[in-house]
Amino acid sequence: MPNVPPPAPQEIPPRPPLPASSTARRRPASVPLLVLGGYIVALAAIAFWPTPVDAGVAPLLEALSRRLPALSYHRVEFAANVALFVPFGVLLPMMLRSRDLVLPIAIVATVTIECGQAAFLTERFPSVLDIIANTAGACVGMLGLELWRMVRRR
Repeated sequence: MPNVPPPAPQEIPPRPPLPASSTARRRPASVPLLVLGGYIVALAAIAFWPTPVDAGVAPLLEALSRRLPALSYHRVEFAANVALFVPFGVLLPMMLRSRDLVLPIAIVATVTIECGQAAFLTERFPSVLDIIANTAGACVGMLGLELWRMVRRR
């Protein structure tokens, strides 16, 4: 058999460039995850504190509402519950890369909180208004994030 030289090594063709969308600068997923984790810990501490977290400021709120009747205790509490879930509406879509599940998750989370308060905390009282306020807060956060993204694109 004649001596046949081995075939010459073939060069591997270069890899085609990545699409522009995948080379865009993205925030590492760990940053929103860490912020969301810290927020959830703080939310759980507030939600499951054995006594009402506003007990220390209740006299101040009552005095304020006597001077400014529009700032009643119940309105301030409702607004605080809305504000409490705004970060939920901002951070969760950043983690999920979608907003489709944000409100269902917010509703499940707030119903879980209210049920936990009813079952385990004698000095805390669950409320349907808290569920409405928390869900509204998640909605406000989600809409705020969308507005910020729209402004940023322009």
